[in-house]
Amino acid sequence: MRPDDWYCTQDLTAFLSHAGGFLRSRPDLHTVALTVTETLRTGGLRAYGDEAPVFGALELSGQVRAAYFRTPPHRLSVTPLTPDEADALAAHLAALGHRIPGVVAARETAEAFAAAWRRHAGARGTVVQRQRLYRLGNLTVPQPVPAGRARVAVKADREQLIRWHDEFVEAAGNHTSRAATVWADSRIAYGGVTFWESEDGTPLAMAGVTPVVAGQVRVTPVYTPAPLRGRGYAGAVTAAVSRAVLASGIRELVLFTDLANRTSNSLYQRIGYRPVADFAAYDFRGARGG
Repeated sequence: MRPDDWYCTQDLTAFLSHAGGFLRSRPDLHTVALTVTETLRTGGLRAYGDEAPVFGALELSGQVRAAYFRTPPHRLSVTPLTPDEADALAAHLAALGHRIPGVVAARETAEAFAAAWRRHAGARGTVVQRQRLYRLGNLTVPQPVPAGRARVAVKADREQLIRWHDEFVEAAGNHTSRAATVWADSRIAYGGVTFWESEDGTPLAMAGVTPVVAGQVRVTPVYTPAPLRGRGYAGAVTAAVSRAVLASGIRELVLFTDLANRTSNSLYQRIGYRPVADFAAYDFRGARGG
């Protein structure tokens, strides 16, 4: 395995032409790469920041084996790698002079890349979040269902969506989100957020879904304001949005949880989501690492 086995490009079309089939081969494990590149393709290359994104792939014997992307100033995102592949990627990026603020990937890959980045760039990695990826099995609506109903957010809900988006990002420490206004407008355009609302029409919680990519959607974000938690609203709206996706003919649904949040992990399993893989996010500090 050599660093030169990896290639780097800022041409999204060329990257998807080259690595798109590989990403679609495991849409669950590659859900972030698929949804981010689709957003960049449809919304423009500055959808996540002012600096141009970077993409790359590992090709061996004529086949793509792995891929990465980064939308500065955010962390590097990498598909699952072996330790040798992670070392070659770190050497490849260090040789190009890339400043990597962190990495997010399947747990073993994130650990291997963090160790390799320290060797090649002198930057120490610190774990900042551990996540679990789930895929929906048999949908079960958690009981008892709280009073209220599900409703798809519309233009009149824009300010509510913007406010809850910012609250969710702050609570989750999610630094890869798009601007709240852009996010809200995009979600409204395709019906990508559902509220659980009270009988008088007051929104109590929300659950969003990404656009369909490779026959799959990801449920994100799920948010209930702090004063309203513990009343079953998050479970009700997640079950409702999951049921709506299934009714549309899509059979593959995934979501991420923060492993530090036992409540959400338990909730999603009761709804019918089953573990696929654990992920980790590292931040880097020192030397060329940031």
